[in-house]
Amino acid sequence: METIHSDHAPAALGPYSQAMRVGNLIYTSGQIGIDPIAGKITGTTIGEQAEQVCKNLAAVLAAAGSDLTHVVKTTCFLADMGDFAAFNEVYARHFTGKPARSCVAAKALPAGALCEIEVIAEI
Repeated sequence: METIHSDHAPAALGPYSQAMRVGNLIYTSGQIGIDPIAGKITGTTIGEQAEQVCKNLAAVLAAAGSDLTHVVKTTCFLADMGDFAAFNEVYARHFTGKPARSCVAAKALPAGALCEIEVIAEI
C-alpha cells in the first residue's frame, strides 16, 4: 500500500490521504472544488465546481502514474439533484471512458461544496 499526494490538488481537510495505491489500483478520497492555490472553493456554480473537482482528481491520479482515462468507477455526490444535468455536462467531458458510476444526493458536503467525486482507477 502506498500513500499518494499531489501539491497540485488541495490538501486533505481531515486525517486522510488524497489517495492510496493498492497493487495496480488507485483509490482517491472525494475531491471537492477547492482551488489548490487559493485554498478555497472559488466557483459558485455546479459547472465551475465540477471542473475544479476534475482538475483536482486529474492531479492526484497523475501523481500516482494514472489519469482520468483509466478510471473504472466513480462515486458522485450532489448537494442538489436539480444540478444533475449541468453536472453531467462537465462529467461527460472528463470521463470519456464512461466508467461505472454511482451518483447520489447528499444533505451537505464539506466546505459548502455543490459536488464531490471519488474514483477508483488503474495504473
